[in-house]
Amino acid sequence: MGSADHRSEPGAGASNPAFECRSVIVELLHKYNRKRIIENISLLVRSGEFLTIVGASGTGKTTLLRAMGGLTPTSGGSVLVHGKQLDGPPDDVVIVFQDYSNALLQWRTVASNVAFGIERRLDRKEVGQRVRDALALVGLEKNAEDYPWQLSGGMQQRVQIARALALRPAVMLMDEPFAALDAMTKASMQDELLRVRDRTGTSFVFITHDIEEAVYLGDRIVVLKGSPGRIEQVFDIGLPAPRDQLSTRQLPQFLEYRYAVHQAIGREHG
Repeated sequence: MGSADHRSEPGAGASNPAFECRSVIVELLHKYNRKRIIENISLLVRSGEFLTIVGASGTGKTTLLRAMGGLTPTSGGSVLVHGKQLDGPPDDVVIVFQDYSNALLQWRTVASNVAFGIERRLDRKEVGQRVRDALALVGLEKNAEDYPWQLSGGMQQRVQIARALALRPAVMLMDEPFAALDAMTKASMQDELLRVRDRTGTSFVFITHDIEEAVYLGDRIVVLKGSPGRIEQVFDIGLPAPRDQLSTRQLPQFLEYRYAVHQAIGREHG
């Protein structure tokens, strides 16, 4: 297949970048020395793109995501959002982590959890509208007055995603958000994210250890390798849309992408 083994420079041919990393280096204090975690990471995230990031443990995937979200300072290079250099957490970039149960306030209703990030910045009418819109996007309109502890794990993760969507982000950064979910719930959530992207035009950067998940969701896949982590390969994923859990995963192209990404990650240990 033409593009299963396609290599390209990160972000080559990109237009309308929402996000850009330019030769990003991150060093963190480890015992009494500074350890370089990622080195010379350069990539673009296009407007409305779903970019997935994979790599072996220890290649700096979460560190890269935190740097992109303004939570971890860079030691070199720069991160730009809409062409402006990042100097802290940007207003229109939101991070969603894996641990949904601790991210939610269990004593607040679903609706008030979703409102948490905007209730002090917007008037009550606007807050209410954004909460309703966000819950509708993730299919939780009927659960607005429930409490997180009354919901399944998948539904709690939807609440966390709805809270992020209420902020109307241009970019959503997600760190293995479905890793703790069962297979059927994970599949449902994957489709939900693709629908949200199509409806809102939000750009997604999504870290996963699941190669099939990376292929199913991604418009492009970035493979990190090494310690410090560097970009090993970028795959342009040319699967037809809309994607379907059964038919898409049975396509010969899907299997070829899966194999090629697995091989690229495997070179880490070769």
